[in-house]
Amino acid sequence: MPVLLVTRSPSVHEAVVPLCAAAGVGAEVCGDAALALASWRDAELVLVGADLGDAVAALSPPRRSDVHVVGCSPGPSAFRYAVELGAASVVDLPGASGWLSDALADVGERASPGRLVGVVGGTGGAGATTLACALAQWHATRAPTLLVDTDPLGPGLDRLLAMEDVAGVRWEALAETDGRLGARALREGVPRAGRLGLLTWAQLRRRLDVPTVRRVLPAAVRGHDLVVLDLARQGGAALAELADRCDDLLVVAPASVPGLAATARLVADVGRDGRTGLVLRPGSLGDADAERVTGLPVVAVVGDQRGVASSLDRGLGPLSARGPLARAARALLPDAA
Repeated sequence: MPVLLVTRSPSVHEAVVPLCAAAGVGAEVCGDAALALASWRDAELVLVGADLGDAVAALSPPRRSDVHVVGCSPGPSAFRYAVELGAASVVDLPGASGWLSDALADVGERASPGRLVGVVGGTGGAGATTLACALAQWHATRAPTLLVDTDPLGPGLDRLLAMEDVAGVRWEALAETDGRLGARALREGVPRAGRLGLLTWAQLRRRLDVPTVRRVLPAAVRGHDLVVLDLARQGGAALAELADRCDDLLVVAPASVPGLAATARLVADVGRDGRTGLVLRPGSLGDADAERVTGLPVVAVVGDQRGVASSLDRGLGPLSARGPLARAARALLPDAA
């Protein structure tokens, strides 16, 4: 069963089971702590009633994610049980029914999170936004993809993809909410064109709210096969935090002395590790020079693509069936080829 509920409490049963039914997920209710261990590893979500928290903790079940202690006005002992079980939280029912409904909505979404790829320009005008759009467009032909606009001073990715009139939530609306954000709610709430979802800005007055980003990204990767972040080069502390969250970070730079010098300064801020690679644009210097100056490996070389500026002006996005951007997408996202 997707949900394991370990309790003998009628009030907990009455608070949880109807929510499972409303979310369309199956629930196994077990009133014996020892018997519950048979389903402990396999359930996607484990809810331990505060009434059996001591009995379950005494059995020392294996640590796992997505375990919560639930109860109707749980006392201080519930928090001790949560620590002993390695639970993520103590849920007070029925007051936290909204939170639990969101958590149940994510059950069955995916066994493992999607891939988070960040794209940032080593210098202004390097083409990072163009590459981010191309990666998202290419992958969206294969699986659910979310393109996230984190650059408050950028052009607005909805305009580049002709999605400015598509209904859906933008950053401003998400910043006005709090609490846990469900993966399904986010996927179905943002503007979409087929498998491609877009999270961008609604107004000209833009500000990236970092606490909102921290809530959004976990839901984004739970609900999509790929999440592409278009990162602001001058994002300061926000850039460093977002870059650190990425599974892969692509730094786009022209192969020129000024471009690589600026890129080296940016790399010094975001760091160098095995997740970070250099996407090189045409210039007077070669791959070896670029790697020496920046300290990053060249993971792709993207030549100039004919007609890309006109395509962006018409809201068609940068990707064409063939060309440098399509070849770069295949090289940079090989698992989806």
